[in-house]
Amino acid sequence: MTRMYLVGAAALALTVFAASPVARAQVAVSANDGKVELVDGAVKYKPDGKDTVTILDIGVTPVKVIAEIPAPASVVGPPFSAAITPNGELAVVTAGKRIDGDPPKEISDDQVTVIDLKKSTLLGNLAGRAKALATRSAVPSSIPEVIATLHAGKGATGVAINKTGTLALVANRDEGSVSIFTIAGKTVALAGKVDLGDEKSGPCAIVFAPDGNSAYVTLDGPATNKIAVLSVEGTKVEFTKRMLTAGVAPYGIVVSPKGDIAIAANMGGGRTGDADTVSIIDLKGKPTRVVNTVSVAPSPEGLRISPDGQYLAVASQNGSNRASSSPYYNDGGILAVFRIRGIELQKVTQAPTGRWCQGVVWSARSNRILVQCMVEREIQVFAFTGGKLDKQTAVKISGGPAGIGSTEK
Repeated sequence: MTRMYLVGAAALALTVFAASPVARAQVAVSANDGKVELVDGAVKYKPDGKDTVTILDIGVTPVKVIAEIPAPASVVGPPFSAAITPNGELAVVTAGKRIDGDPPKEISDDQVTVIDLKKSTLLGNLAGRAKALATRSAVPSSIPEVIATLHAGKGATGVAINKTGTLALVANRDEGSVSIFTIAGKTVALAGKVDLGDEKSGPCAIVFAPDGNSAYVTLDGPATNKIAVLSVEGTKVEFTKRMLTAGVAPYGIVVSPKGDIAIAANMGGGRTGDADTVSIIDLKGKPTRVVNTVSVAPSPEGLRISPDGQYLAVASQNGSNRASSSPYYNDGGILAVFRIRGIELQKVTQAPTGRWCQGVVWSARSNRILVQCMVEREIQVFAFTGGKLDKQTAVKISGGPAGIGSTEK
């Protein structure tokens, strides 16, 4: 009787979850847009498409899917729409667009989904135990679950969580603001909003400075092209009115684990088929300022600094999102790795990727890079050893992987 109940409950749970997390996994969270697809450079809308969030263990070979659950997501905006708290308990995922109307079109959305990555449930544990018995693997202690749906501002895109895991900021691209959320245990709550002074400024991605006392927001609005500096004091976040000048259309932004620099990706050139740039911000300077800019392939959507602070990975679309008839078209993107030497970048190697690729993350040991590729609907995996990139087994995703965040251990 007990055995029959166990198997039945496990089968029911596993129709929702691909697997269950095991202890000491390095977790990545991929936000997947199932509403759009790219057909010869043109975005087509799928009103019946389903958005999902995929939770992965990226610390094992091959990379393993832990679970895939329904949740709103959007490819519009930089691929920084997913973040994980430092303790690895919660994921926060934004969705800045949704499909509406006939014919279908994208309109602004403001949804913020909170996922408990370590949710312990009877059904989840039964399912996990049954799978563990069948595969002779470790028995899981939890199963991911959506625990809250909140609302930021119009066009909610980039999300960042501070090092103490007590505050999250969301860039609202369609209204020129940043939403403030407090985090207490597993409770995430809206605590206010910062007006950046221009509803068309286009806030995209956001990062906290390592000391948590400031944050930086990229603004790609055509009349802005700046990086806004915010002050942070507890839950009080304010626009300092100070702007940094990087390149044209600053989009993604990341900060070094060492806390000495931030790097912003500038997307203006790729829009016209030209090369693009990344800009280095000296966070130790007083005041902080842009100190160097380096050319990269067109449309550097994804960028991330390795956990050891030594390398920068940049995933550029390189014209792979254009129509095949375009003079700027290429049949794949480029993943490039640069060595970081102070405020200088030295190119180490590069490798071809899929098309219309989005975010990137590193493994905790800084020896593996994951790249989200929308057209192929997969996350491509590259081993990075001895200055060389080697392609490994890709992870297939049900929707288009559009934003990604990870733990660093």
